[in-house]
Amino acid sequence: MLARSRVAFVILFFLLIGTSIVCAEVLFTGNETRPADAIVLFDGSNLSEWVKTGSGEPAKWKVEHGYMEVVPGTGNICTKKEFGDCQLHIEFWLPLMADAKGQARANSGVYLQGKFEIQILDSYGLKSQNNDCGAIYGVAAPLVNACRPPEQWQTYDIIFRAPKFDAEGKEVSKARLTVFQNNVLIHDNVEVPNATPAGIENEKGAIGPLMLQDHGNPVRFRNIWLRPLN
Repeated sequence: MLARSRVAFVILFFLLIGTSIVCAEVLFTGNETRPADAIVLFDGSNLSEWVKTGSGEPAKWKVEHGYMEVVPGTGNICTKKEFGDCQLHIEFWLPLMADAKGQARANSGVYLQGKFEIQILDSYGLKSQNNDCGAIYGVAAPLVNACRPPEQWQTYDIIFRAPKFDAEGKEVSKARLTVFQNNVLIHDNVEVPNATPAGIENEKGAIGPLMLQDHGNPVRFRNIWLRPLN
């Protein structure tokens, strides 16, 4: 009888531990990393701050377990709010796509003002180029490859300085980006001369939305917040 009680206790213990792990994943919000003055763009619960880019329709990406996931073919999504100079924090997770190559390997992107892309890609272990993960797409390769393997959460912390315009609308300074990936500096105040490819096609301005790319791969995002730097 005593032996059976011990077995029952062990089974109950591991069931409780497993339940705790699942609950921790479901309830994750990342509050511990969020400054008091941050604007929360995704807290893991819904896509109320996001719309389908170009149409303004509700975003159709999947939300579960505290993250959003690209539903391939549903289109890019962008924030309802628009921003200029800002600090952005975003966490992303890449699926393992061992049979895919190059730009087909867990591809997405983070677009400041819908125009200036920090690439997302499975580039773990590569000598990074200007189209690999962490790159300012087509402009600058990261200073160092700071990527983790796929199926691990990673972070971007971005300081964005928007382009500036005079009273006549003439651009007087270009956009600039400082980027940390997984707490490693990968871009230091880099000037971005023009909008990068596949962004929102309209005139550059002092403000614009944050956009996330549907490149056909089930990339995940969580804990997205932003601080305007006015």
